[in-house]
Amino acid sequence: MANEVNIRDVRVGSGDIIRVHQKIIEGDKERTQIFEGLVIGIRGRDPDKTFTVRKISAGGIGVERIFPVNSPWILKVEVKKTGNVRRAKLTYVRTKSAKQVAQISSTG
Repeated sequence: MANEVNIRDVRVGSGDIIRVHQKIIEGDKERTQIFEGLVIGIRGRDPDKTFTVRKISAGGIGVERIFPVNSPWILKVEVKKTGNVRRAKLTYVRTKSAKQVAQISSTG
């Protein structure tokens, strides 16, 4: 399907709640940063395919990050919960509260 992609041999689809482990280099130090959120869309074709992850940060602020599928900075992807959604692009969750988004992703 168009709304699923393989990232580091893990099947990820729209509506899944995932944790992306990303390598961050600051000066001469290297660390791993984890970004956990809802996959709201997958776009592009194979060498340039990207996926968008949205989380609710402190204070109720929504944060979205776009990750390239073939990025060497992505170390690991974990699927915390699979979502049962009917749409490939979940842009409508931007207007929903965190409680409503949790209900959307827990129906699967």
